[in-house]
Amino acid sequence: MSPIKLRAFCLVLLFAACTPALAAQRVRKPVIEPAPVPPQIAAAQKVFISNGGGATLNDALGTTVVSGGPDRPYDEFYAAMKGWGRYDIVESPAAADLVFQVSFNLSGTGLEHWAPNGTSFTKIAVLGPLRVVILDPRTHVVLWTIVEYVPGAVLLGNRDKNFDQSMDRVIDRLKKLVEPPRAAPAP
Repeated sequence: MSPIKLRAFCLVLLFAACTPALAAQRVRKPVIEPAPVPPQIAAAQKVFISNGGGATLNDALGTTVVSGGPDRPYDEFYAAMKGWGRYDIVESPAAADLVFQVSFNLSGTGLEHWAPNGTSFTKIAVLGPLRVVILDPRTHVVLWTIVEYVPGAVLLGNRDKNFDQSMDRVIDRLKKLVEPPRAAPAP
């Protein structure tokens, strides 16, 4: 047997001998149970919706990034919460069990975000984060934060559609947080 073939044979033999040992060393990570959601979120009946401010929705050149003006995130979130009917919306944080602070900030041009795309990740341009912070009005402690990034687009109509879809995802995540799916009854 030539020296090259002997080396290749030895490497294959070494690999075959080590593979079961390496596989035995791999330890599966335990399935992590979800951490508890602060009980105030599900127990709340009255909420105050706060406009956390943010972008004017125009970029530095005065181009409209998303239509609807600077209060669009607040207005859309308020309408969605009212339509959901889960909470009574009150006019003062003092009368509320929770405060939902809504904000949207433009992150500047060229910001990129890695988003899942099947089994890999792809780089997409984003306008910025759409954020809802859930606060305890008595202690001012942040109980939970929901963030969805609004994807960018060339056309205003597509940016508006992307904003609406991001707002829908925020509302869906809030609903799942408040009303987790019920387990199927045992037969």
